[in-house]
Amino acid sequence: MKIVVAIGLNILLVVALAYWLRRQARVSALRKVLLPALGLRLLAGTAACLALTGDADYFQFWGRLLNAQLWDNPGAWLHTLLGEEFHGYGEKLIFHGFSNTFFIIKILSVLNLGSLGNPFVNGAYLSLFSFVGSWQLVRAVEKYLPQVPLAAAAIAWLAWPSVVYWSAGITKESLLIGSGAWLTALVVGWLYGGQPIRLAGIVGALLLAWLHFKMRFFFAGLLLGGLSSLIVVHLLQQLFGRARHWLVQLAVIVVVLVGGMRVAAEIFPVLRVNKFTNQLSNNYYQLLRASQTRPHIEYADLKPTLESMLSYAPKAIISTITRPWLGEDKQLLYIVAGLENLALLLLISVTLVALARRVPGYLPFALVVVLVLYCLALAALLGLSTPNLGTLNRYRAVLLPYLVFLLLQNEYVARWLPRFRAE
Repeated sequence: MKIVVAIGLNILLVVALAYWLRRQARVSALRKVLLPALGLRLLAGTAACLALTGDADYFQFWGRLLNAQLWDNPGAWLHTLLGEEFHGYGEKLIFHGFSNTFFIIKILSVLNLGSLGNPFVNGAYLSLFSFVGSWQLVRAVEKYLPQVPLAAAAIAWLAWPSVVYWSAGITKESLLIGSGAWLTALVVGWLYGGQPIRLAGIVGALLLAWLHFKMRFFFAGLLLGGLSSLIVVHLLQQLFGRARHWLVQLAVIVVVLVGGMRVAAEIFPVLRVNKFTNQLSNNYYQLLRASQTRPHIEYADLKPTLESMLSYAPKAIISTITRPWLGEDKQLLYIVAGLENLALLLLISVTLVALARRVPGYLPFALVVVLVLYCLALAALLGLSTPNLGTLNRYRAVLLPYLVFLLLQNEYVARWLPRFRAE
């Protein structure tokens, strides 16, 4: 019975994928890179599954047990799905609060219906979701922001090395990057493409926001806050023409973000300043103790106070974007990351020149502000809480496509990008 279900589910997936690929190839100017980009993501996922990380192996082990429970006792599985504990087969698993680890295990318990527990197939499923979500945002740029170089979005979400590597295989980043990009694509379509807001779109956006939220609570808060401020700016522009002035847009975005943080702190106590800074500090010192023999970020006297966190925020942002430096470690991961960081520094330099010469790019002002604030805030959050550069390199893959997109869309860089035109 299990094999019959798996074969049926995979046939449905292959048919749906073939239909989707054919449709995308027919309507997009990126038709020539569609299959190579998908192949690259799946290849990266396969490579990751050849040597599973400790986290991925852990997810796989418990995902198989939850899947066994799904077959043997669907009622008990449903209780596990809605709860925070698993008991069965001589094993016990208990989580409390917003556990993204338990959440991805629950997802794998469902995916195992099609994969039969095979890590390569599960890796392919998650890689495919990550790719489709990323492609939706690239297509949104193509359709609704035609003045923006299409190659900028394609490189950022489909070809940037660490983004492809970390958003493939059995990783939380696969779900995080895919859901965030897809949600952003929906909002871009509504605000800049005049797409009608239908019930299906609202339900899809809520599901993607929920998935993003479940995978990383703080990351989702930053992205959802930014997208919400964009929506408010758009609504005000429809009602009041003067809201189109850049100063008004900037003020609205800041007010919405600050107000949103205050409201969120009242709803979720973990976001209150003292608890938030304590959590950052605890994460930092816990990882720092385990990172003494590896390249890491160190702050002289980081305290669990807002003042201390803000004083080190600039260093955290710079470290997140620029480290590891080339030559900081001889491991392949650090060498590749160092080369990538050199490229980022070069692009940042060109972007600063473009800003100085008042040719910053083609994106709408409010969207640029939101993406810049998102990148800076997330870089600060990561740099302050994740001193280990290897772990930081993985976590920052979530913000990198947005940063690379911003850096590639200015006039100077755009001259060197390939031009894609609909045939």
